[in-house]
Amino acid sequence: MQKNNDLEKKFKPVIIALSIVIPVVVAVLFTVKLEGVDFSFLPHIYAPINGLTAIVLVLAVLKVKNGKIETHKKLIKFAMALSLAFLACYVMYHMTSEATLYGDVDGNGELNSTESEDFQSSRLIYIIILISHIILSVSVIPLVLFAYLKGILDRVEEHKKIVKYAFPIWLYVAVSGVIVYLMILPFYH
Repeated sequence: MQKNNDLEKKFKPVIIALSIVIPVVVAVLFTVKLEGVDFSFLPHIYAPINGLTAIVLVLAVLKVKNGKIETHKKLIKFAMALSLAFLACYVMYHMTSEATLYGDVDGNGELNSTESEDFQSSRLIYIIILISHIILSVSVIPLVLFAYLKGILDRVEEHKKIVKYAFPIWLYVAVSGVIVYLMILPFYH
């Protein structure tokens, strides 16, 4: 038990640091533009990664409910790897491509009055989903990492208390990422 306490004390500051550093680094990298590299195809890869993450998360919950703890652990590790792959692709895309504007039919980077009017209602829905996706993707980082730590330390009750919040948020982030992609897909040029 003391070893577990020592490990928790060791990794708690690491998790807190990662929970701060990851969003800050991502925000900073969004200001960097790499020229001569074309990663404009990445949304078509990272959106399915989000979808696969959602499926893996649901499978992980089903496995743990059926007592398949080792399979659950492997699926959670896979979901975490998928989330990291998504993040890497997402950052690479935004470092090398101009952001796509929802409703920009002609692809000129601006909404003219017709585009604004035609997509006003759906644009509001898109923005609400996108903003909630971004905010929750930041907030889920410490939840997932602390849940993972409690799980590997075999502190099942503490793990369950965190997962009660971490799972639905992580699932929402994965699913909303796919929804955002499907909504903006017609405007990629």
